[in-house]
Amino acid sequence: MTTDLRPWRGVLVATALPLNDDLSVDYGNYAEHCAWLVENGCDGVVPNGSLGEYQVLTPEERAKVVETAVAAIGGERVMPGVAAYGSAESRRWAEQARDAGCASVMLLPPNAYRADERAVLAHYAEVAKAGLPVVAYNNPIDTKVDLVPELLATLHGEGFIQGVKEFSGDVRRAYRLAELAPELDLLIGADDVLLELAIAGAKGWVAGYPNALPKSSVELYRAATRGDLDAALPLYRQLHPLLRWDSKVEFVQAIKLSMDIAGRHGGACRPPRVPLLPEQEAAVRAATEKALAAGLA
Repeated sequence: MTTDLRPWRGVLVATALPLNDDLSVDYGNYAEHCAWLVENGCDGVVPNGSLGEYQVLTPEERAKVVETAVAAIGGERVMPGVAAYGSAESRRWAEQARDAGCASVMLLPPNAYRADERAVLAHYAEVAKAGLPVVAYNNPIDTKVDLVPELLATLHGEGFIQGVKEFSGDVRRAYRLAELAPELDLLIGADDVLLELAIAGAKGWVAGYPNALPKSSVELYRAATRGDLDAALPLYRQLHPLLRWDSKVEFVQAIKLSMDIAGRHGGACRPPRVPLLPEQEAAVRAATEKALAAGLA
């Protein structure tokens, strides 16, 4: 694990959630998965992100997922997503994470409507009251709220956030953000811009595809962040046919399928997600099998 006092640094896997045949949560398999990721070089996990299907979990399930991860690998390695429709509910999830022993949380902006800047500031201010460091999650594609560098700098200046998972895909923002808020940690938020953001100074990666291929993914991240392009670029090219699925609508299904092919437990998703189309499944299967044949498991 990273020895830095900021536990959101390094490779934190946004964990897929294993389900039983009846679509109930398989907590035992989830605990094993968290431990396996750490054993294979990942620094921690992010439960209850969108990859973890938090939107379709009951409150009891969502809390138990966090508790299961903490019991498996220790709270300092666990940064739960605490997104919710209301700021009060997000704060309650941050408090639940705190009480479970977690060291930080990840928070989307208000996502029930297109919030303006004042609402975004109030939202993060409320959740910060839980007392845990907050990593913002900028996903303007899904939330319709864009945490632009100027707004992120304001949030950081007010002490509301300590980092940002950047999913906009606009790698130019890394340099503007470093100018406006040099102490705010940039975390890679989309697998298919890993190399570009690592070169730009990212301090961590909230990652999807390490769920299936942790060792090669961690190797790629380490090489990229130390500026070793001779090692990173060929590996990035090999993995990119899979990494780009992290930015597609079907990312949960794709990553779970790759997990199944790699010998992990991916399995089904809860509705309203539906299985991949045959041509999508074929593309994911071919790319995964090619990665496995190349020794990237």
